[in-house]
Order: sequence, then C-alpha cells, then structure tokens
Amino acid sequence: MRTIVGGEIHEYTQLLEEARRHALDRLVQNATAMGANAVLMMRYDSAEIGNTMSEIVAYGTAAVIEPVA
Repeated sequence: MRTIVGGEIHEYTQLLEEARRHALDRLVQNATAMGANAVLMMRYDSAEIGNTMSEIVAYGTAAVIEPVA
C-alpha cells in the first residue's frame, strides 16, 4: 500500500542498509585477504533483479599504504 500511496518503507530501507553493510564487510575481508590495508575509490552499485530483489555490490581498489619516511 505504501508503494502506491508513497512514502518510505522503513523495513525495506533497513534491509538495504544491512545489505550495504554486508557488501562493505565483504569488500574489507577480500582486500585484507589480498594483503591490502586500505581500499581506494570505494563505491556501491545496486541493481534490481526482477521485481522482488535488489543486488548491492561494494567495490574499490585494494592497496597497501605505507607512511612516507
């Protein structure tokens, strides 16, 4: 009903926020597994799969940052 009348669907918003957190956590885990200690130019991308699902992806460049001596 809210999608027809308008307004935020709080439960859906909460699910999307949780999905972004999971995508970010996976990005950090993958970068760490590659030996990185930083991720540069991080972005989120999302797409709808059919009319019922959304896909959220986090991506960036894994890097090793060292202090300048």
